[in-house]
Amino acid sequence: MSLPCLRKTAAGVEVALFVQPRASRNKVVGFHGEELKVALTAPPVDGAANKACCHFLAKLCSLPKSCVKIVSGDTSRHKRLLLEDADFSEISSLLNDLLESS
Repeated sequence: MSLPCLRKTAAGVEVALFVQPRASRNKVVGFHGEELKVALTAPPVDGAANKACCHFLAKLCSLPKSCVKIVSGDTSRHKRLLLEDADFSEISSLLNDLLESS
């Protein structure tokens, strides 16, 4: 299944996210339009949710934290993150498996 939230770029893979802060646990919820919906325990204060978002995606995709960067949406629930040097097909298959199992 093709995921509308992923985009292949020269630098890696861009992921479009919709972030729900102050959730009971960190998890991938599903889709919110064409964005991947992610629930995070961190509050949207002083960049805590942004930091938690980057750490959660890095852990989920087995990437170093330094490889996950926010491209846009620092102060918004709608974010675009860049997974530097990530393989598009690996990320796509990982997210497909995760979404099918939930």
